[in-house]
Formats: sequence, C-alpha cells, structure tokens
Amino acid sequence: MKKVILSGGGTGGHIYPAVAVAEALLRDAELHGEKLEILFVGAEGKMEMEKIPALGYRIEGVPIAGLQRRMDWHNMLVPYKVVKSIRRAKQIIREFGADVVAGFGGYASAPVLWAAQHMGIPTLIQEQNSYAGLTNKILAKRAERICVAYEGMERFFPKEKITLTGNPLRGKFAKGTTDHREALEHFGFDDKKPVILELGGSLGTRTLNNMLKRWSAGLQGESPVQVIWQTGKYYEKEMRDHLAKHPNRDIWQGAFIERMDYAYEAADLVISRSGACTVSELCLVGKPTLFVPSPNVAEDHQTKNAMALVEKGAACMVKDAEAVEQAMEVALQLVGDRERLNQLSANIERLAIPDSAERIVEELKKIW
Repeated sequence: MKKVILSGGGTGGHIYPAVAVAEALLRDAELHGEKLEILFVGAEGKMEMEKIPALGYRIEGVPIAGLQRRMDWHNMLVPYKVVKSIRRAKQIIREFGADVVAGFGGYASAPVLWAAQHMGIPTLIQEQNSYAGLTNKILAKRAERICVAYEGMERFFPKEKITLTGNPLRGKFAKGTTDHREALEHFGFDDKKPVILELGGSLGTRTLNNMLKRWSAGLQGESPVQVIWQTGKYYEKEMRDHLAKHPNRDIWQGAFIERMDYAYEAADLVISRSGACTVSELCLVGKPTLFVPSPNVAEDHQTKNAMALVEKGAACMVKDAEAVEQAMEVALQLVGDRERLNQLSANIERLAIPDSAERIVEELKKIW
C-alpha cells in the first residue's frame, strides 16, 4: 500500500487543487488494482479543517500561522508556531508512514514539506502561479519534482526537476458542452445583446463591485450589454440595494453562481481577478477575459499571472487602480469586436491543460 500526504490550505485555491489530485490518485489506484491511503495536512483553524472532512478525507492540523500585514503581537508568535508545526509535521509523517509528500501552497505546506525533506521522504511541489514564492524556491532545493502551471519557471527552479502540469481543478470544464440558449434563459437573457460575466469570488471584490455599481448607475434602465454580476457574500446586500434604486432587466445579480457551466456558456467576455486556479479554469473554457489583478497578494503574483497570458495575446488587463473608471469601457469595446474576441478565445484555449491532476499523479508515482 502506498501512503500519500497532501498538504495545502488557507484558501480554496490551495485546497481544491490538492483535492483534485487526491481524486485522480484514487481513480488511478482503482484502475490498476492498487491500495492507496491519503492523508491531508492543513493549518489549524483554517477552512481546510472543515472542507476536507466534508469531502470524505482524513486531515490532521499543524499550528502554523502567517505574518499579519500589520505589526502586532501575533507576528511575535510566528517563529514559535513554525518550530511547533515542524515538530508536529514530523510526528504526523512518522505515524502515518508516508511514502511521499506533496505540497500545494498555503500555511501548512511549508513546514510539512520541510519536515518530510529532512526525514528523507520524497517531496513534490505544485507551484500554481507564474511567479514562484520565496518559500517554494527554498523548498525546491530538496524537492524531487516541481509541477508548474506556466512556462519559463526555470527562472525559479532547477530545470531538470520541472514538469509542466497546469493547475488541477475539480469538476468538468470544457468548451461548448452546454446548450447556449438554455444558458441564456437561465439568467433571463436572450441572444440580442452580448453577455459580460463578472467574477468577484465567493467573498466578493470591492473593486469589481464598485466598477459595476458606477457603470449601472448611469444606465437609466437601458444597457448595451447583458451582465452576470457575481457580487460575493460580503457585498450582496449593498449591491442588491443599489440595483433596487437602479433597476435593469439586463443585469443578473447574485452572491454566488450555482451553475458556472451556464455562466461560462452564456458569456462573451469575462471580467475577473487572476488567481492561479481562476486563470486555469478560464483557459479550459476558452473564454475571452479582461483581468483585473488583485494588488493585495504576495509578490503581486496575480498581475504576473495575468501578464503571462497578456503577453501571449490570450487575455487583456486593466490595473486595479484604474478598473472602477476604465474596465467597463474596455469591456464594451472588446464585446463590440467579434474578431478580437475570437482571437482571444483561440489563444487562451491553447494554454489549457485538461489532464493536470493526472499529470501530477504520474510525477508522484515516479518518486514514491
């Protein structure tokens, strides 16, 4: 029996790629009639401690925490928690009897990978962004394999260890598998006007919400496009109240989008942040995209993710500071240029890697 530890968390962008690999590992084991045991390791108090058990997997926690942006007493405890987390990680690895450890980023990933490497357990790093973080660059020195989502990552890692795998995603994302008219009707739309899909994430994005708030206030009930406006739960009431004052039948608004397959199928253009998994998802569905990268992330990696596509003619970008006033104007110009949309769609679709999870499984099998 092979025993695999998957570590990562803090956000869905770190949790669900690990889950996608877990699912691929189980499919592969069943296909080959092999026995496999998987253990997740996360950060105590973070979302993975609830999300992973809910999906049917076992998880152990380590007491790691990250630095706060503001200087306070919590930061003084970080070194102590790092040491304690490494000790706990070694205990977990030893008791579980891991054959291999894979890290997907997030608070827990670093101490677990460090512990495994110093115990002689082979490790794999999955770097999701186009610009590698400092922690992964340090851990890469002892890692056996490094799975990346972007080309050119030999800038950060030893070339002989790198495999281009893409970012593994849960669910099925494929272009043209949903009926277009059915998708439009789901949002109360028709085919007479183009559709712009705004994705602000499950919590919401202040910049993108303010962008649509400002734009919709000046419409006087008449819109040149139809808009799917995903506000996120933090901003739902504020934006719902706004639309009550400025009603528009061409705007669908909701905190969440339950049928993302319909949303992608209906959309002619997507306006979105550029987190690693979001970018990978948009590549798979082949949607023309206007990225508005978040400036509030480590090492500005969202801008680097977006630029990796912009430089290939696979997306457009507006800076966060300019988005409220300019992004909808750029979006309207894009949806009015069908040739440009087709070009963006073709270019972004070329970057898709639909079998990412399976590729990572093959790399794991090489080192366990």
